[in-house]
Amino acid sequence: MGVQDAEPLDVERIREDFPILDREVGEGTDLVYLDNGATSQTPESVVETMSEYYRTYNANVHRGIHRLSQEASIAYEDAHDRVAEFIGASGGREEVAFTKNTTESMNVVAYAWGLSELGPGDEVVLTQMEHHAALVTWQQIAKKTGAEVKFIRVTDDGYLDLDHARELITDDTEMVSVVHVSNTLGTVNPVSELADLAHDHDALFFVDGAQAVPNRPVDVEAIDADFYAFSGHKMCGPTGVGVLYGKRHLLEEMDPYLFGGMMIKKVTFEESKWNDLPWKFEAGTPPIAEGIGLHAAVDYLESIGMDRIQRHEERIVEYAYDRLTDHDDVTVFGPPGDDRVGLVSFDLDGVHPHDVSQILDEHGVAVRAGDHCTQPLHDVLGVSATTRASFYLYNTREEVDALVEAVDAARELFAV
Repeated sequence: MGVQDAEPLDVERIREDFPILDREVGEGTDLVYLDNGATSQTPESVVETMSEYYRTYNANVHRGIHRLSQEASIAYEDAHDRVAEFIGASGGREEVAFTKNTTESMNVVAYAWGLSELGPGDEVVLTQMEHHAALVTWQQIAKKTGAEVKFIRVTDDGYLDLDHARELITDDTEMVSVVHVSNTLGTVNPVSELADLAHDHDALFFVDGAQAVPNRPVDVEAIDADFYAFSGHKMCGPTGVGVLYGKRHLLEEMDPYLFGGMMIKKVTFEESKWNDLPWKFEAGTPPIAEGIGLHAAVDYLESIGMDRIQRHEERIVEYAYDRLTDHDDVTVFGPPGDDRVGLVSFDLDGVHPHDVSQILDEHGVAVRAGDHCTQPLHDVLGVSATTRASFYLYNTREEVDALVEAVDAARELFAV
């Protein structure tokens, strides 16, 4: 069964797993949580799994012979295996390192690989829709190494200009780093095609999957990504844990980015020998409870079905796009409503997004206003900020209606 044929979600039943969604944020004002692109809510099963760790076998991993440490180590290692399975990494835990978030995963590769491999004459190709996690990181690495960063253009309708990509990616390109899904435009990029293009020129291919892994099936090997990064807190998991997938041979060749305990196998006063994968990229005490919680989040999402989650988001966002664009004074940036992920970044003519967000908050609607860590993209769009509503598996059409009614209230208040 494909995504288009996926059965509808029982959203009311799913919402029972998220008690926070029953919260009132004012007298008689129900919470409408539409800020999932920043952080999703956490189901009870994940909270309980982490609480069980703290209540019954809280200990450090890989450092003790006692029973609690052994239990924690097994659970933490199993979490790596489970995440690897979830994203189609057949190499298992050796190809999956836990970090704090997508940003740290990006920095691990940029510093561990980029500092030693890049130099004058080399090029790193990004896109104009990159999150600062990639853009700023590769920008700084380029300054340190003398490499040059180039950017694939975004078309007026919010897609990547693939003709321009073919011009930019050449034999001088060493790394192509692209966002799988734009957190501002909602665009789903053709990552497999871009991977082929990068590999045709012997460049590596890095995918920022922070906005993709939570809401659609992802297979890193089918994409042929050399590296793939994402965060737990956007996919029903805890904050403080991210994932870096890397092809095993690349991770083996790279030196660590962070140094200290756990990432070493043998240390003398003169030299150190690195630990096995993936532990050589997990210096110090790792995010143990968070990693175990991420395992529970993956179990939760797969129990519902990633195809079904993707299809639900597509239905919700198409409805939201249509309702918002019913008014001529609302501009929604990015592709049409039937060809995007579950988010809409929009501008209400004559009203600053911060003011829109404040009015929405007074109506119980939680959204994000600002540049969404894509300042250069907003420069391309010709606006300083946008209001972003982002949806997930527990959101409803009625909540979209509440969003539109709150935007109507902002329009009326500011008399635009």
